Amino acid sequence: MSSNTRVSKADYYEVLGVSRNASDQELKSAYRKQALKYHPDRNPGNREAEEKFKEASEAYQVLSDAEKRAAYDRYGHAGVGGQGFSAGPFGGGVDLGDIFGDLFGEMFNVGGGVHRATRQHRGDDLRFDLTIDFEDAIFGTETEVKLRRLDVCTACNGRGSASGRGPSVCSQCQGRGQIRYQQGFFSVARTCTACGGTGSVIGDPCPTCRGEGRAAREVKLNVKVPPGVEDGTRVRYAGEGDAGRAGGPKGDLYIILSIRPHDFFERSGHDLHCVVPISFPQAALGAEFEIAGIDGPINIKVPEGTQSGKELRIRGRGVPYLNDKGHGDLIVKVIVQIPRKLSRAQRDLVAKLGESLTVDNKPASPGLIEKMKDLFS
Repeated sequence: MSSNTRVSKADYYEVLGVSRNASDQELKSAYRKQALKYHPDRNPGNREAEEKFKEASEAYQVLSDAEKRAAYDRYGHAGVGGQGFSAGPFGGGVDLGDIFGDLFGEMFNVGGGVHRATRQHRGDDLRFDLTIDFEDAIFGTETEVKLRRLDVCTACNGRGSASGRGPSVCSQCQGRGQIRYQQGFFSVARTCTACGGTGSVIGDPCPTCRGEGRAAREVKLNVKVPPGVEDGTRVRYAGEGDAGRAGGPKGDLYIILSIRPHDFFERSGHDLHCVVPISFPQAALGAEFEIAGIDGPINIKVPEGTQSGKELRIRGRGVPYLNDKGHGDLIVKVIVQIPRKLSRAQRDLVAKLGESLTVDNKPASPGLIEKMKDLFS
C-alpha cells in the first residue's frame, strides 16, 4: 500500500447500528450498548475492543451534537473536519453521567449528578439474653431487665454541637458527601474524607457525646414473657434498641430466652413428660395415687396389669399453646420397681406367689427381645 493511500472511516450510523433518521434517545441507547460491550475495563488488554470503544465514542460525539450531525449528514467525515475523537471526556457537550447513569453508574460510581448524602441512619438492634425458670416459661412472667444502649444525648438534644446550632455544610464537598475526580473518560465520585460522606460537619462538638448526638446510658425495661415460650424464643421490642443517628429511627431490642431445667418434668413441644416409679403390686393389681403436677395435683390411675415402661397420657395438663388456646398433654411413664432386698417374710410371700404363676421361659425371638428392651428402657 502506498503512502498516499487513505483508509476510509466507517460510517458513524453503521458504527452505532442505527438508521440515519435515528432520534437522540435511539442514539443514546445504541451508544450505551456499544460502550458497555467494548469498554476497556471490561476488556483489559483487548486492543480491538478498545478501538471499537473509541470508534463508538467518536460516532456518538458527532451525532449527538445537532450542528456536527447536520454537517456530517451533508458532507460526511469531511463535514466534521476529520477531527476524530477529541481528547476531552467527550467534548461537544456530551455528558457521560447522563449516558451511563442508568446502566453503568453503579459500577464506576458515576451518575448524572450527586445527591446530598443524608446523615440519618437507623439505630442498631440490641440483644439481651434472659434466663427464666421452667414454670415461668409455662405460665408466663413479667420481670425487669437492665441494659446499656445509645440514647439521644440530653446535653445537646441529639444535635451533636455544644452550641445547639447543629451541623453545617461541609466546605470540601459543598454538602454532597462526595468529591468528583476526572479519570480519563470517566468522572469518578469518592466519599468526602472531611465529612465522611455525610455532607455536613460539626464545628463545636458536644463534649458529652463528642458530636455523635447519642450517648450510652443504662436503662430499665419491663419484659413480659408470654405463657408457652420455648428455649431460644426471641421476643421483639420495637424501638427499644439504639437511637438512630441525626434523628434516625431507633433500632429494636430482641430478648433471647433460656429456660432452666426442671427437677421432675421435661418438655417436648407442648407436652410434658415425667417418670413415676410404682411397685409390683400396684402394677399387677392396679392403683390410684396423686402426683404434684406443674399446675397443681394430678390424679394418676394405673390400670391392672400395667407393664413397666407404660406411658399414661393425661390430656390438657401440658404446656399452653403460645398466643393460642389449648394445652398439650402430660405423659407419665411408669417404671415397676423391683426391691433389691427382701425380709424373710417377704421372700416367703413372693415364693408362694411364684409357685402360683406360670411363665414360659423359652427363648424369645430377637424381634421380641428388642420390643422388651424398648418396653423397659
